[in-house]
Amino acid sequence: MITLLAFLVALGLLITIHEYGHYRVARACGVKVLKFSVGFGKPLWSWTSPRSGTEYAVAALPLGGFVRMLDEREAPVPADQRHLAFNTQSVWKRIAIVAAGPLANLLLAVLIYSGLAWYGMSEVSPVIAQPAPGSLADQAGLRSGDRIVSLRWLNDEAEEAQPVRSLGALQWELTQAALQGRDVELQASHGSDATRSHVLALQQAGLSDVDAQTLERIGVAAPFMPAMVGELAPGDPADRAGLRTGDRVLRVDDEPIEDAAQLRRLVRAETGGKVQRWQVSRNGETLDIEVTPETVQQEGVTIGRIGAFLGAPPEMTTVRLGALDGMQHGLQRTWDMAAFSLRMLGRMVMGDASLKNLSGPISIADYAGRSARAGLATYVAFLALISVSLGVLNLLPIPILDGGHLMYYLWEAATGRAVPDAFVQRLQQIGMAILIGLMGIALFNDLSRVLGT
Repeated sequence: MITLLAFLVALGLLITIHEYGHYRVARACGVKVLKFSVGFGKPLWSWTSPRSGTEYAVAALPLGGFVRMLDEREAPVPADQRHLAFNTQSVWKRIAIVAAGPLANLLLAVLIYSGLAWYGMSEVSPVIAQPAPGSLADQAGLRSGDRIVSLRWLNDEAEEAQPVRSLGALQWELTQAALQGRDVELQASHGSDATRSHVLALQQAGLSDVDAQTLERIGVAAPFMPAMVGELAPGDPADRAGLRTGDRVLRVDDEPIEDAAQLRRLVRAETGGKVQRWQVSRNGETLDIEVTPETVQQEGVTIGRIGAFLGAPPEMTTVRLGALDGMQHGLQRTWDMAAFSLRMLGRMVMGDASLKNLSGPISIADYAGRSARAGLATYVAFLALISVSLGVLNLLPIPILDGGHLMYYLWEAATGRAVPDAFVQRLQQIGMAILIGLMGIALFNDLSRVLGT
């Protein structure tokens, strides 16, 4: 129930903001608005303003909305109201009205990201787990428990080092650097040791796509967590072997254990039913325990599991910024997310990134529910992310979307001639086919994730 409710609230809010952008600018440009609808189909609620004559409605199908304006192309317009029609406005007013919807979504994201920065977010500290063997971080000499202090992009023009405030911020910067083929220099400290410099050779890594394993290949997929045994599932391998909540794992076979991420990798890698010899510390006593991971299928991959949570809560930090820094963060974050979305779309079009990165309504609903359960701040951050995506999507030059209409009006502004109606109709059909195709791919990806295929 919470997933459905969170999904509907997210859709309703973001669609309302989008359509309100069109509505507000249309009114400011002197255009008469006939109807403002959130959703399509049969109205569940409607009200007509006696002053403006605008009908406001909430409809049954919440997958969009629309603002219907007075327009001679849709119905006859009385001569005394012709100056209120959308089609009689200057091309620049029409451009402003069409662009206002996507820009309203982007502005909402700026305000949300800025507000979260002002309020302060509790985030995981930038202390990394043991990098996966052979990963870029492993090759650079980073190790379990390293605290990343600052980050600097290298290559053509080395940028100034920026402080790293959280693990999420570190992962975001490294993902962007990987996609752009930029090496990165990290400054790391370990306990009371002096700060050390490590260069991640992302340029030669060939990480042209982003998937669930990208951060694992870079080597910063998980925060540092002690190798503790948490909650156990009764009757599963960990429970049968005699492990107990609170056990600190010291070794597995002959390998010393640095943290929970390393321990989880060893468990997941054991798919042959082999007995592992664990050395654990319990109440000051060292014990030797034999554990046999069972083999299971997870999302189409064969892994080992023992039926226990491995790890303790990671170190957390509160990231809070001042008024100007918070606003700058909101603007930069929105810009980065929009640029990242466009870059990924471009890579998918060129075949450099998998179409599996497209997500549809099922995945969005799932993420909405997860973020809502994680807390209000996390859910609000999710709203900002989806708002950026909605704004970027609608600005794409695809006929039938706002970006397609902007394409027509920019052509008119440049040439002084409107795009012929017959040509527009043909382009609209092409745009609809493209949109249906993209939605079909996204829905297929959703179902594949749900079914684990």
